[in-house]
This record gives sequence, structure tokens and C-alpha cells, in this order.
Amino acid sequence: MTRHACALAAALLLSSCNPLPADTVRAEDHEAFWLWAGVRPQPVLARAHTLYILDGEVAGEPGRYTVLRATIPRVRGPELWLTVRLETLAWQPQVRPAILRRLTDWRAAGGRVGGVQLDFDARTRHLGDYAAFLRSFRAALPPGTRLSVTGLMDWSAHGDSAQLRSLAGIVDEVAIQTYQGRSTIPGYDRYLARLGGFPIPFRIGLVQGGEWRQPAALARNPAYRGTVVFLLNPERR
Repeated sequence: MTRHACALAAALLLSSCNPLPADTVRAEDHEAFWLWAGVRPQPVLARAHTLYILDGEVAGEPGRYTVLRATIPRVRGPELWLTVRLETLAWQPQVRPAILRRLTDWRAAGGRVGGVQLDFDARTRHLGDYAAFLRSFRAALPPGTRLSVTGLMDWSAHGDSAQLRSLAGIVDEVAIQTYQGRSTIPGYDRYLARLGGFPIPFRIGLVQGGEWRQPAALARNPAYRGTVVFLLNPERR
């Protein structure tokens, strides 16, 4: 085989092993992940630095806490965040103690648990009410436990600056979601362009297989803490 033929064969091999375009979210290119209930672990988790693992959800009126994980994570190495999906902020009195007990159990299992993440789609016009809720929840956390929340891209575009600053004194980070379901929200770059003065350390939440082209300004933003990828099961053909 000639040198040209060898080079062509090698290029074809590489393209067949790496068929995704450059702006497609590949888990292998990232180090922080969401692992949701029902999503099978992937080999990339072995090299993860940070894992946001769904433990349960608060649903109903008033909200009840339901554990969605059959076992406590026994993971060594990456930092773990106990993540709770919220459908409501109107909780039954036993919900907060239940979450705190789960946090104690996670830590007793030996993992490096950094904190709690609340996954709630707080509307931009209600950020003041959300801040009050988070302040109360934060006060109940054990000392040294950090608090993370997910956020909508609209917060950066239309959020009241005073309300955002009030969140800065309560939460340690915001994971700004650029996707809905399995798809990236069109025009995400226009929203992210407004993050220059965002007052809270933040990550950009991506979906595996979605679209992503990092805006150049993000790398220069002192509040930017990198990406976190929502892992998915492969679609059935």
C-alpha cells in the first residue's frame, strides 16, 4: 500500500470512529455530568471530576419527597452533589429533614459529597420568592455544605439585577441549562452573551448529543466554572 493510500485509510478509520461534528456534545470532552434516574452509567464516568446524581424528587401538593435511587452512591474520586428535582416549593414539613437524612447517608457511604443541588425551573419574574425559599433551605444545611441550583438562560437576559445579587449571597453556583429534553435550545449563544456581569459562579448545562460551540467571552468570564453534561441513554433505533 502506498503512503497516500495508508494516509487515506487512516483518515477513513478516524472518521468512522469519530463521526460527530465538532459542535456536538461528546461526553468524552467534558468532566462534569448529571446522572439521572433510569440513565445507565457510561464508561466516561470513570474519569469524571464532578457528578450531580439525582437522589429524589419533591412532587405533589403539598410536595412529598420520593427517593428515586435504589442505593446510596458509593463512588470514590469525583465530587458528588446530591441532586433533588423540584416540581413545587410548597413542601410538607417532613421533606427538608428527609433530604438532610439522605445527605447524611451519602456522606456515611464514604463519597466526597460537596453539597446539594436543587433542580427547579424558577421563572425569572419569581426570582425574589425563590431567593427567600433558598435562604431558608440554606440555613438548614450542615456547616460546610454548598448549595447549587439549576437556572434558566432567561435569568441572564431578563433577570432583575437586584434579585440575582440576592441569590449570590445564598447559592454557591448556578448550572444554566441550554437544553430542553434531548435537544439544545436554539439561539442559546444570544442568551449566553449576556453573562458578562452574572454575579454568581456558574456552569453551562449541556445535553449529550446536543449542540455546543463555546462563546469566546466565556473563557474570560471570572464566574465561569465550565460545563456539566446531562447524560442520556442511546435512542432506540
